[in-house]
Amino acid sequence: MSSPVSQSLATGWLAKNGPRELELLFRAIVYHPSAPILVADDDGNTREASIGAGKLLGLPRQKIIGRPVGDFAPPACKPEISQLWKTLQERGEQEGTLHLLGGDARPRDVAYTGKANVLPVRHVLVLHETPAPSGAQAAPADPVPAWVQDYALYLMDIEGQVAAWYSGAERIYGYRADETLGQHVSFLYPREDTLRFRLQQEFKRAAGEGHMGTEGLQTRKDGTRFWANTITMALKDGNGELQGFARVVRDFSDRHERDEKLRRSRAHSRPFPLQSSIAGVVSGEFDRIPEANDAFLELVGYSREDLLEDRLNWPDLTPPEYAPLDELAHEEGLRYGACTPFEKELIRKDGARVPVLVATAVLKLSPFRWITFVQDLRERDRLESVEEEDAQPQQDFEEIVGSSAAVRRVQRQVEVVAPTDATVLILGETGTGKELVARAIHRMSPRKNLPFVTLNCAAIPTGLLESELFGYERGAFTGALQQKIGRFEMAHRGTLFLDEVGDIPLDLQPKLLRALQEKAFERLGGTKTIPIDVRLVAATNRNLTQMMGDRLFRSDLYYRLKVFPITTPPLRDHPEDIPILARHFTKRYAAKMSRPIDKIPSETMRALVSWHWPGNVRELENFIERSVILSSGTSLRAPLAEIRADAAEISAGSATLEQVERDHIVRVLRESDGVVTTAATRLGLHRTTLNAMMRKLGISRKDL
Repeated sequence: MSSPVSQSLATGWLAKNGPRELELLFRAIVYHPSAPILVADDDGNTREASIGAGKLLGLPRQKIIGRPVGDFAPPACKPEISQLWKTLQERGEQEGTLHLLGGDARPRDVAYTGKANVLPVRHVLVLHETPAPSGAQAAPADPVPAWVQDYALYLMDIEGQVAAWYSGAERIYGYRADETLGQHVSFLYPREDTLRFRLQQEFKRAAGEGHMGTEGLQTRKDGTRFWANTITMALKDGNGELQGFARVVRDFSDRHERDEKLRRSRAHSRPFPLQSSIAGVVSGEFDRIPEANDAFLELVGYSREDLLEDRLNWPDLTPPEYAPLDELAHEEGLRYGACTPFEKELIRKDGARVPVLVATAVLKLSPFRWITFVQDLRERDRLESVEEEDAQPQQDFEEIVGSSAAVRRVQRQVEVVAPTDATVLILGETGTGKELVARAIHRMSPRKNLPFVTLNCAAIPTGLLESELFGYERGAFTGALQQKIGRFEMAHRGTLFLDEVGDIPLDLQPKLLRALQEKAFERLGGTKTIPIDVRLVAATNRNLTQMMGDRLFRSDLYYRLKVFPITTPPLRDHPEDIPILARHFTKRYAAKMSRPIDKIPSETMRALVSWHWPGNVRELENFIERSVILSSGTSLRAPLAEIRADAAEISAGSATLEQVERDHIVRVLRESDGVVTTAATRLGLHRTTLNAMMRKLGISRKDL
């Protein structure tokens, strides 16, 4: 194996700061698993420990980090651990058994898997307690999953070219550092026509949001593929200038199916009342809980003194059977910024359990900080006889059409934050339905019968925006012939939706911040302070993080708005919803224009699903409306040439119906990387139905 990192790493900011930032990202990932994991340096001093390691050793993480691994072994076994580090650094990989002390101070045999130099002078030790012998033969131990055994860490420049390649990446991908440096990261992916475009969009999103995650197939040097979980973090200097990207990749091949089962089981959880109040808000750093409101403390039975004495740790509040759900929520937070709200139980101080709905958002990756909203579900008995078995969208979501995981995630986030008065910041590209999300939040809130006032900050001239927000007194300026009420007063006791909040001028932002913090303001030209009770929902398609770096948006206002962020997904991230949306818009506009359209041709639907829709749902809606206008019969006639260069190739007489079906299924399977479940979802079929059609049409793996 080559050196931990090639010496060809370019000098400059990335060379100096990249490894440190990459280690901070690595810590945010590795601290959470229930599997016992230790990260140590060459001398065996622990630099990070997972929640599972704390449970195995019977110590909080804070009391493990910084101590030599030998401290957790009987004195007679310390030379054995010292030799372990020497051998591990020489071989790069090692397995064996250690004698460690558990929480009861009794020695036990613990199997380990060691991987050297995932970063320079950082080695991973995955522990696995061996079962006690029962009779003549010990029960076999469960294998250690691949996703906790090793980690591919590497750095990229702003163009996506590999700038540093560490030993874990060599082991997972099979490429040496000298084979990867300077190459665009696309060489690690299966070949596809839109790969470069997709990766550019991922880098753009990571730069805008700070980090992002993806899952999908990637390719090793030997040609084999594996299901990769990839977390990418943007690296910026003190001036906010992008310098490159840090990336951690794990092999999720043996976890992907488990996560999908958890998501399905989570989607079939019992319904919860929309009018329930948020019982608690809690924030933390790694597994510690330094901040919590009184409602949360009352819910779990702890006192404010317990909080101040650092006696609250999130893992201690979670029953062991909910560890997989907690791990899934953590991974979703790393990928999307927030997890899908899910049900679990919390352990009270007196040992009793309380059912709750939790939603966690990641505030910062380095160091890892989070905030969780907790909803008490103990009063849910009244709704347990609801007819629908699964957590389908409620009637308040009639404007938000879709059934994909991405859309359901947004819906569940809306459901959990709507009953509160928390400020919500809706982020997303243009045309993704941010205003629909804002209206859903209002309809599901206690303020639903009170005003919902909207203001598009980009549509108002800069000089008039202040008077639109706060109003003005008679005589405040030339032409102010009478008093005018501003949007804040109009929305009193209701909800104020500020669209395109990123377009608010810098000189007006302090007054907006003051109104939000003090819940009071003065009209333009007035001296009387007017108290207000307004729930604020803001939205933007602009990169507020970049604007802060460019000093175009105040950081204090940004963090005041970003109490609970919701990101509306671009349509290209949930193409399985395109058929549903297409039928919805066709039905709407056909009824509006009195057109007898009752079907969408299969070739039209295939073209709609294949297009990447840069304008998102709004572009799709406008395209369908235009198609309805052009349609005179019962079938939708769409101008496919506008969205597909190869539309002319579609010809009803060029192939049999069976051949068209076969080609369409093969194409969708290829676009789904051969995953039948994903392809079936995109085709609107059950998995078993798709398998039957594949057998009938003679489609096998070799066709993919």
